[in-house]
Amino acid sequence: MDKPFRILGLQQIAIGGADKERLRALWVDLLGLTVTGSFRSEPENVDEDICALGSGVSAVEVDLMQPIDADKKPAVHQTPLNHVGLWVDDLPAAVAWMSASGVRFAPGGIRRGAAGHDICFIHPKGNDEFPRGGEGVLIELVQAPADVIAAAARHAATAS
Repeated sequence: MDKPFRILGLQQIAIGGADKERLRALWVDLLGLTVTGSFRSEPENVDEDICALGSGVSAVEVDLMQPIDADKKPAVHQTPLNHVGLWVDDLPAAVAWMSASGVRFAPGGIRRGAAGHDICFIHPKGNDEFPRGGEGVLIELVQAPADVIAAAARHAATAS
């Protein structure tokens, strides 16, 4: 079955910890990532710094997350590698096709994410109704902006 979308590359990784300042000490102070923004959401129980590794269309977002309340869910600090985000060229088509293929998505559907892109999450585990999941990994699908889609097309054209 032909897919009506393409996965273009790694968009982000999200790392959780009990103390965001300790994460910043490593990722920003020692490794040199640049903080590009922040996001706080009570319903998602998250206080995060949005960082960048690299620049331009090849930049990878690295989210440093701590829970607002460590005793509440979701527990963004457990496991420390919270999720992996992938650029996708047509998010609605990807979600429709994957759902029809038995992929289980986390509640919330397609919505605006912390960095301003439309997102949704593949659930880490399948169930009876939707048997395919992330095999233990939460996977965020992120609608790629036009410049990322164009860069991926240029790269694909030169690689062939």
